Amino acid sequence: MEAFLVSTGIVALGEMGDKTQLLAMLLAARFRKPLPIMLGIFVATLANHAMAGAVGQWVAEAIGPQWMRWIIGGSFLAMAIWMLIPDKIDEDDADAKSLRLGVFGTTVLAFFLAEMGDKTQIATVALAARYTDFFAVVAGTTLGMMLANVPAIYLGDRIARGVSMKLVHSISAGIFAVLGVLTLLGIDRFF
Repeated sequence: MEAFLVSTGIVALGEMGDKTQLLAMLLAARFRKPLPIMLGIFVATLANHAMAGAVGQWVAEAIGPQWMRWIIGGSFLAMAIWMLIPDKIDEDDADAKSLRLGVFGTTVLAFFLAEMGDKTQIATVALAARYTDFFAVVAGTTLGMMLANVPAIYLGDRIARGVSMKLVHSISAGIFAVLGVLTLLGIDRFF
């Protein structure tokens, strides 16, 4: 349960103000069809995070536990720093080949590509390497993505104006920093 809860919380906070959240807002404004956008985000996230989780599990098995502790701890600390760097959406992500693919297809393609190498994908790799429960990590990171993006679809930029992204990113950075330090210290249980 810890893997699921930590994964959900980290990604939900980490996605606030992220380029994929901005992409969700853009797609919602452009197409005004929330259901296919939500389903597209879900499918793209599940596929992307399942791949990232598999990489994390493979890395954990391929590297010994001592090295793994240092790599994961360092990764969490690097994520803490990365969280403090604001994201912006790329024009290419927002203007995918939308009409040929439809709303659902455009969303799947745009989100899948936008998540490649993104903070949440890297976090999923680290979380899957840290925890042994692949399904809990992938389910948690996917739920975290949905928790951050579904409201963005419905509320658009009202969210962006009403929530301090700097505060949210600072909280996320703090969580990653704590996870990094606890991992480096060899503390296995967080709750």
